[in-house]
Amino acid sequence: MDIIINLIVYLVILGLIWWLVSLLPLPSPIAGIVRVLFIILLIMVVLAVFGIIPGGFLPRLNL
Repeated sequence: MDIIINLIVYLVILGLIWWLVSLLPLPSPIAGIVRVLFIILLIMVVLAVFGIIPGGFLPRLNL
């Protein structure tokens, strides 16, 4: 259950960051690069929460 809560918290934070970055007036090539980087980060967060890759880059959440 704790894994699901952590995943939801990380996804909400990542979604808020995505929304804030989407408000920036970025040129098209830079926006494409930022979109790809966010998708890679999203995949890494999901894999780290479920323990498939080491999650040393994720802060511990004590809820």
